[in-house]
Amino acid sequence: MNLLLFDAAEITGPLSRRDPRAIHLLSVLRRRPGDAFDAGVVNGPRGKGTLVAIGDEALTLAFAWDAEPPPPDDIALVIGLPRPQTARDLLRDLTSLGVATLHFVITEKGDPNYAQSTLWHGGEWRRHLRTGAAQAFCTRLPAVTHGHTLADTLAALPAGGARLALDHYEAPAPLSAATVLPPATLALGPERGWADGDRAVLHAHGFGFVHLGTRVLRVETAAVAAAALIKAKLGSL
Repeated sequence: MNLLLFDAAEITGPLSRRDPRAIHLLSVLRRRPGDAFDAGVVNGPRGKGTLVAIGDEALTLAFAWDAEPPPPDDIALVIGLPRPQTARDLLRDLTSLGVATLHFVITEKGDPNYAQSTLWHGGEWRRHLRTGAAQAFCTRLPAVTHGHTLADTLAALPAGGARLALDHYEAPAPLSAATVLPPATLALGPERGWADGDRAVLHAHGFGFVHLGTRVLRVETAAVAAAALIKAKLGSL
């Protein structure tokens, strides 16, 4: 953890010694009473925490906050719902990159069982966002939706900006050649790719098709590579 993140409601009370952040403070960072550490409030300021006291059951902490980090880049990713382990990687790594929104959608070729994973229904997905933000030394978390259809998600997108969909088989041009203006929306199919019905929905909502070259990439690799290219085109990388 490069940054220990806390919800706003947590910063005024003790931190249980069983909490992973307490274990990290004592066992990894080896902090002792009076020592400082880097801390942040989720979607709020960063600053310094101080380990005030170590009790039998909890740690007493104090905080001094600095300015809030800038907002995420105005980039949304629409991703065909992948297998849970792939989704965990995407949640973490795309948060680290600093995208604003992640939509995990139901597509024709996607496995409907993935939507029933405890990742989504037990709230686990939020933990992977926090891990990605802590890695990036940032407090900003993307907005996340999951379990909606591709058509419903695209219909709810804000107007304007670039709308691009990765398609290894039918895209006429590379992403590197595309013009990208904010808000930028990038759509990626599930592991089995887009079906013809998905492509028709994307076309109907103004998406142009692009590719990342001749190599077939895993969803998590393509998402990170494409998001990085878009960030560079927007001047934030």
